[in-house]
Amino acid sequence: MAISARVHYASLALVELAVRSDEAGPVTVREISDRHGVPGPFLVQILRTLRSCGWVQSIRGSQGGYRLSVDPGSITLLDIAEAVGCQDSGCSVEGKSTPAEDRLQEVWGQAAEASRGVLSSITLASIVEQIHPSDAAMFYI
Repeated sequence: MAISARVHYASLALVELAVRSDEAGPVTVREISDRHGVPGPFLVQILRTLRSCGWVQSIRGSQGGYRLSVDPGSITLLDIAEAVGCQDSGCSVEGKSTPAEDRLQEVWGQAAEASRGVLSSITLASIVEQIHPSDAAMFYI
């Protein structure tokens, strides 16, 4: 499973929101964009998708932004990948099936399954727990 920029940026945004969930105010698109180098318009599209999943809440107005609306322990990296449209990019070659092709297709399937296993075992909460407190300070302005 290849991790697309969309999946990576969605994960960064959710980690940012999880780290800053104790703050009084919402986190702006600009803050996430500036801190992580995510293009603003692309981030807005991603946050809309995450909002439709029920994972983030948007707050309008001049003091608006986004907040995490679920427990970070309830979202895995696989959930994020599936939510933002990551597709396993399995390769299938047209034409004559050979033993070599059949075996390679089996290996590619095993690799994709292993990736899914790893991603399904890691939650946002576990990522946040692994951020050193001195590193977490960078999330606050």
